[in-house]
Amino acid sequence: TMQLDDFTAPEGEVYYTDLESILKTLVDDAVARGVCEDNSTARDLFDTKLMGVLTPRPHEVRTCFHTLYQISPQKATDWFYRFSQDTNYIRRDRIAKDKKWTYACEYGELDITINLSKPEKDPRAIAAAKLAPQSGYPKCALCAENEGYAGRMNHPARENHRIPLELDSGSWYLQYSPYVYYNEHCIVLNAEHTPMRISAATFRRLLDFTKLFPHYFLGSNADLPIVGGSILSHDHFQGGHYTFAMEKAPVETPVSFAGFPDIAAGIVKWPMSVLRLTGSDPDQLCLLAEKILTAWRGYTDEAAMVFAETDGTPHNTITPIARR
Repeated sequence: TMQLDDFTAPEGEVYYTDLESILKTLVDDAVARGVCEDNSTARDLFDTKLMGVLTPRPHEVRTCFHTLYQISPQKATDWFYRFSQDTNYIRRDRIAKDKKWTYACEYGELDITINLSKPEKDPRAIAAAKLAPQSGYPKCALCAENEGYAGRMNHPARENHRIPLELDSGSWYLQYSPYVYYNEHCIVLNAEHTPMRISAATFRRLLDFTKLFPHYFLGSNADLPIVGGSILSHDHFQGGHYTFAMEKAPVETPVSFAGFPDIAAGIVKWPMSVLRLTGSDPDQLCLLAEKILTAWRGYTDEAAMVFAETDGTPHNTITPIARR
């Protein structure tokens, strides 16, 4: 990788305090010798390649994860999260730059974050990406094919390993987000490159995940581009080991649903419309959630300026979150 034919040992002891310093020294040397281009994207691709040489193969990572899972799901995720940092997929030095604080208001202690770990685009890297040939492989940054893929100037290196999961009888993968917005920020992605869509299957998959990992929550971004930004071309969820203020917020208005006597429901005290469903029967939870979703998708209230669609473009969807 370094394209060196020989090696001269340095005089005296060499001490490095962290992985970032080691990688910077190696990449600086590669840049100086013309082995690596001098821009942020090329540097990231190169140090990821260096770590790829040292990182265990996928089957070794998965074996370790599943062995620890037999002890407890949390031991498995604790190890995998640490592993994702130790292999520099999650870059500790960049995450440390993020700004985080809490704000006390009538809705509770809100978490405020400014994410500074996602690198700014280098103009030289943007220029190089425009010149690079377009490719349909991998189709996006979430595809399972990214595992082991070195990346290119217009596609980030996502060589990190993924843990296979079965959700609602389908094939999914667990990985972590390189831009940790909260503790153990994970991504659960569909094995197939298929568009995001909130449906009855979504609720079953979310609840299946919380059975596998009771200490994690899992949710989905909205599936409409007008509602919020996400990679809508690839079905995926986001979760983690964290308690948000919305989870602590109390139910302001209890609601009951005919035919669902065992499910407690209510409108949460929150600045946006939040409906909380609580129950011990996942089938009943999924059935009621689907019923609410269907009703909301077709709901129009012109007096309140709520329209189910305009010119065939749907407006109403939800952001579902599941936790135990």
